[in-house]
Amino acid sequence: MEVRASAEDYLEAILLLQRRMGVVRSVDVAQHLEVSKPSVCHAVASLRAKGFLRMDERRFLILTEAGRSVAEITLEKHQFFSAMLMEAGVDPKTAEKEACRIEHAISTESFERLKRLKKEYTNHSAGGTCAD
Repeated sequence: MEVRASAEDYLEAILLLQRRMGVVRSVDVAQHLEVSKPSVCHAVASLRAKGFLRMDERRFLILTEAGRSVAEITLEKHQFFSAMLMEAGVDPKTAEKEACRIEHAISTESFERLKRLKKEYTNHSAGGTCAD
C-alpha cells in the first residue's frame, strides 16, 4: 500500500515518541511535529482507517504491525541519510531537514542498494580482505 509522506512523518513521530515516553497522545504528536491539534486529529483518523494506528480506551495512540513497519523503515531511512549528510560535512540541522525529504523520495530498492554500497565501502575501508 502506498503511504503518503505526511503519513510516514506521523507514524515516524509516534514511533519516536513511544520509544521516548512509552505512551503517546495526539497532543504529543502535535508538539513534536509543530502542527495543530486539528491536523493531528485528521491524520490520526486517516491512519486508523487505513489500519496503521489504533487508539486505546485512554486515547493513547498505538501503532499496528503495519504502522510500526512503515515507521521503522521511515526512521531507518531518516537516520541513514542524516548520518551520511553529516559525514559529508553538512551541518546537523540542514542534514536533518534534508534527510526528512530524502526519506520519502527514495524507493525501497534504491535505499537497499545504497545501504549495501555503504556497508561494502565501510568493510573495504576498515581493512577488508585482499589477496597477497
